Amino acid sequence: MARLFRRSGDLPKRSLWQRIKDIALADVTVLARGGVESGSLEQLEEVLLDADFGVPTTLRLVSEVEARARRGDVKTADEFRRALAESVERALRTGRADATLALASRKPTVILVIGVNGAGKTTFIAKLAARLKADGKRVLVAAGDTFRAGAIEQLRVWAERIGVDFVGGQAGGDPAALAFDAIDAGTTRGADVVVVDTAGRLHTSSSLMDELRKVVRVIQRRLPSAPHETLLVLDGTIGQNAVQQAKTFAAAVPVTGLVVTKLDGTAKGGIVVAVHEAIDVPVKFLGVGETTDDLVPFDARAFAQDVLEE
Repeated sequence: MARLFRRSGDLPKRSLWQRIKDIALADVTVLARGGVESGSLEQLEEVLLDADFGVPTTLRLVSEVEARARRGDVKTADEFRRALAESVERALRTGRADATLALASRKPTVILVIGVNGAGKTTFIAKLAARLKADGKRVLVAAGDTFRAGAIEQLRVWAERIGVDFVGGQAGGDPAALAFDAIDAGTTRGADVVVVDTAGRLHTSSSLMDELRKVVRVIQRRLPSAPHETLLVLDGTIGQNAVQQAKTFAAAVPVTGLVVTKLDGTAKGGIVVAVHEAIDVPVKFLGVGETTDDLVPFDARAFAQDVLEE
């Protein structure tokens, strides 16, 4: 996996690992010699919290590293980093953790893409469509964001650029009806995958969440097994707000996978672990740039190693 986290500009110049090593390695080596009372790694907690791992995850990671240090398994910087990376990977493999994109046994596979305004849904759809096409799939994208000015045209341009089929309704139209029509069109045209965009919505808006539930119901009415994936797109730069967004969306509709975008714009990354643990949904993709190639299928081990790179 390519390096995900930016180290320059107005963000901290030191990597997460460098900050951890600076403040916590001494405590770990003392623990390995049998010294220091429990709770000695409070500064490690602070660094992990600052990196958006969240309280429950942070406390468990620190506890696991501390226990390994007391057993004498962690004595050097390399052992410290390896222990922490293994704990991060283990957290990401706990519960529902299958990062494979689900494809229906009978086409079309229907993928519903949801999230708040500005999270990067449309760009993600373009990247996903390009990846699926490169894998030999016939793809249809549907502009279900009928409210945002220019959203339909924006997705149309992406579809033409990538070379995939497109369905778009009228601005201000019913997004549920558009989703229904898109599945019809996908079936008629022999599409392998239908990707349905939705309007960005604040997770605090009950009326918009009701509308999202309607979209899901109508999709199921047209194709009872669908949607085969409901992917929640989250902005990786907004920290713990992403956890609350994820909880609200997951309470409204069955979310099957997470997509965390804009990780090239942060020196952190713990939010990926925090959100997975908060709603027990696997991470499917990471967005690390603006081009269609900058969509990374999620790998827990590679992520854990990258987030703790020098």
